[in-house]
Amino acid sequence: MDKDEFWWLIDTAKEKSEGNQQLQEQLLISSLTECLLSEIVEFECILREYLIEADDFKVVAAQKIIDGYVIDDPYLYFRCWLVGQGQKVFIDALHDPDTLADILEEPYQDFEELLYVATAAYEQRTGKQEDDDKDNAFPRGVASTRGLDYDFGSATKGDDWTEDQLPTMFPKLWAKFNE
Repeated sequence: MDKDEFWWLIDTAKEKSEGNQQLQEQLLISSLTECLLSEIVEFECILREYLIEADDFKVVAAQKIIDGYVIDDPYLYFRCWLVGQGQKVFIDALHDPDTLADILEEPYQDFEELLYVATAAYEQRTGKQEDDDKDNAFPRGVASTRGLDYDFGSATKGDDWTEDQLPTMFPKLWAKFNE
């Protein structure tokens, strides 16, 4: 699996689910179970690459404006949500997070379940459970051995900010979520 195939799976599931994240999750799992085991592993690795890429102080600032706070797990789940919105939204938001004002209606965006779709598909394909994975053959294990750790191995990129900078950094988001 390459990045184009990754985005095709994400975009197709997003479109078919019409905003229903549970359905999007199930569609992704279903699509991945049709893939080779190596492709399921690559999906996990590519996902982690994008989660690491999105670990940027601009994304932190956007979440702070949208949700009013930023802490570790919700920040990760927000980045999952960002990937789950598809390639165009993801790329646009990394370039200029203010573009999120055009697609968001409510605060707190979360797609934690995206973290587990490759594992679920791998379990379905192999009939094995991740807990029994002594060889690190499961997607999460392979990604970790490749150093793709979105929590402990990731360093937030870019320039940090102060709260008083937020209204001018992303004025559209600020106007929408801080009336």
